[in-house]
This record gives sequence, structure tokens and C-alpha cells, in this order.
Amino acid sequence: MAADLKARIVKVFEDVFKEHTQATTAPSLNDDSVLLETGLDSLGFAILVIRLEEELGYDPFVLSSEAYYPQTFGDLIRFYEDNQPQ
Repeated sequence: MAADLKARIVKVFEDVFKEHTQATTAPSLNDDSVLLETGLDSLGFAILVIRLEEELGYDPFVLSSEAYYPQTFGDLIRFYEDNQPQ
């Protein structure tokens, strides 16, 4: 299940990256990839969160009781995993 979630998040990230930056390929991501160094700006990340909500059916930033700002791609994945609706 976690691998499927990660694959879905990677796919949405790649789509948003290509659309937002007009690039033909997205950067290769791993758990240590720093989000601020991926090439997306704040608008790109806002679009990413909206698209992930559409794809996954939930927004962990709304569901979480605490404000959270993931620093790495691995942090982002874990945040989505940890805050899935039950």
C-alpha cells in the first residue's frame, strides 16, 4: 500500500512539474530530495497539493491537527501515509 501511495505521489509530482515548469522531464526524486531544490516554486507546491487531493481523495494538511512543513520528499510521503483517513 505504501509503495502504491508513493508511486501515485511521484506521478502527480512529475505531471505538475512538467506543466508548471514547461520542462520535458521531472527531476529524479528519492527520500532525501530537498523539496525546495526540486525546481517547484510555492505556486507549484500549492498546485501539487491540490492535485494530490484530487488523486488521493484527501488533504493531510487539512486532516492533521498540527501545522507541518515537510523538508524532503520522504517527509512528504510519510506525511501523506501518516495522515490518511481511517
